[in-house]
Amino acid sequence: MTAGNDFDPETAQPELFSALLTPHRSLNRTGFLVLMTFLSVVSFVAGLAFLMMGAWPVFGFFGIDVLVVYWAFRVNFRRGNATEEIRVTTTELRVRRVSHRGHVVEWVLNPLWVRLDQKTHAEFGIEKLYLVSKGRHVSIANFLGPDEKASFAKALSAALQAARRGPTYNPVS
Repeated sequence: MTAGNDFDPETAQPELFSALLTPHRSLNRTGFLVLMTFLSVVSFVAGLAFLMMGAWPVFGFFGIDVLVVYWAFRVNFRRGNATEEIRVTTTELRVRRVSHRGHVVEWVLNPLWVRLDQKTHAEFGIEKLYLVSKGRHVSIANFLGPDEKASFAKALSAALQAARRGPTYNPVS
């Protein structure tokens, strides 16, 4: 037997499916700066009007409102750093979730034993997607909307079916 016929488990398996999911953020950094500038100017002008009328405590409350809106957007942007990566090869399904704080959780499942389960609502469509294997439920694709979840579930199901069929070898290439 030659070395070329040896089984090498470290050989990279072909990827059948790969997806990197991130939360949707409709406001970019430039839009955030424009919004905060506009809000600050409007609050300052309105607070100044109340200050001129003698209601000086109102001026401070307008400043607090701007700070609360700023803080809420900062939290929202920080949460946007979360990711979820899903990869399917012929031998494993790997789910890697990174939280907005950088905490990493990873699940490695056998694609032969994984079932894709979904919780659907009659009006809204798919609400939750789960990978079920040996009694474990792993929730996936929480960032996506119902239509995106349906498309994602279809593609992931096709990849799991391809993994169940097994690797295809083409000796010609």
